[in-house]
Amino acid sequence: MSTAGAKISPKPSRPPELNPNEARFWDERDLEGELKRVFEICHSCRMCVNFCGSFPDLFARVDRDIETKNAHGAELLDAKDFASVTDLCWQCKLCYIECPYTPDQGHEWLLDVPRLLLREKAHRAKRSGITIQDRALGEPGRLGSLMAGPLAPLSNFVQTHRLMRKINERALGISSEFPVPTFASETFERWLAKHEPLAGAGKAGTVAIFATCLGDYNFPRLAAATVRVLEQNGYAVVRPPQECCGMPNLDGGDIDAARAKAKANVASLLPHVEQGHAVVVPGPTCSYTIKKEWPELLGTPEAKKVAAHTFDAMELVERFRRDKTLNRDFKKGFGKIAYHAACHLRAQKVGTPGARILGLLPDTEVEVVEKCSAVDGTWGMKAQHYEMGRKYAQKLKRGIEGVEPKLVVTDCALSALRIKRENDVDAIHPMEALATAYGLSLS
Repeated sequence: MSTAGAKISPKPSRPPELNPNEARFWDERDLEGELKRVFEICHSCRMCVNFCGSFPDLFARVDRDIETKNAHGAELLDAKDFASVTDLCWQCKLCYIECPYTPDQGHEWLLDVPRLLLREKAHRAKRSGITIQDRALGEPGRLGSLMAGPLAPLSNFVQTHRLMRKINERALGISSEFPVPTFASETFERWLAKHEPLAGAGKAGTVAIFATCLGDYNFPRLAAATVRVLEQNGYAVVRPPQECCGMPNLDGGDIDAARAKAKANVASLLPHVEQGHAVVVPGPTCSYTIKKEWPELLGTPEAKKVAAHTFDAMELVERFRRDKTLNRDFKKGFGKIAYHAACHLRAQKVGTPGARILGLLPDTEVEVVEKCSAVDGTWGMKAQHYEMGRKYAQKLKRGIEGVEPKLVVTDCALSALRIKRENDVDAIHPMEALATAYGLSLS
């Protein structure tokens, strides 16, 4: 006799609750029912089997129950199954982009697997607390403000020394093999305070840069390149006070910390938006978070207004091209470019604007590589996921090798680290490439 319940209907009885400000978001029975409903649909579809480790793990667990417990589908999955599937998700959003059953596709099943798994992680964090590992990875801005600048040489010794990396792996669970970013001796904020704007900067207006933690403390060159390219196109650039976007906190299920950061950042950016300034972000994970997560976390008109006026860096430059205001005084090209299409940029549904812009350069051919780096925030840095991340990143590695490029470009600084490890080449941000094409100095 079967111990399984009735087959789960794929159509929700009411719209899924994905807003953490609503009480139903925190209802455990509601979450369990939604996980089972969505997992049953995914098990029947299986289109996303090759995207990440979550789907093969899910399918194996449902198949186990069908074979050993006479289940119809996902109805016998339990908390351990949910946690296992969630922990293998690195929130690349590709399953949402490709899924035919999402709200964006107008489908009545209303699937959003990444947000559902984020909700599951938030429930576990609320029940059991934030792990030491997620706390350590959840504050890149705070860490950068302490370790960049004058302390950078000592900080980088700790970051790169083999023994210290092993100690960190044991203590914090951060992989000793993943090439974590080093810290800059001069932060972007300090560079911006002393730099001389290009002639004509401001004649077209002003933009506010949200530099990202990586742009502020680890790779200020990419933020500086963004400033120079925008100045070359007639814009003055200001940097309002800012904190981490909060995505690393969301990766660890820490809704409260992410909400607090979103609230502080919206308060700082809103006056600039109200003056008509666009917010430009040279990092697709952060621009995605501002556009998609802050309005959900805060649920305020102010958050929605900031989100509506936020652009990923190359998305804004692409707007210049469409408006026929782009400065095309390019001094050089690069030959064959392999352009990595960052997942969180694709999730914003703006395509690969950087590839289109770099394709305008003289003597330049751009080939887009749409393969995931399997880093996506903090997931790829975790010791328990490092080898799986490498496995999935091999598609990107082979894609880049197949181009035989003179230059590798990616909008994602963490993907650049993966590319450096796997392909042994330095990948640069498209703003850096564009600045070089203009002949601009970043010093």
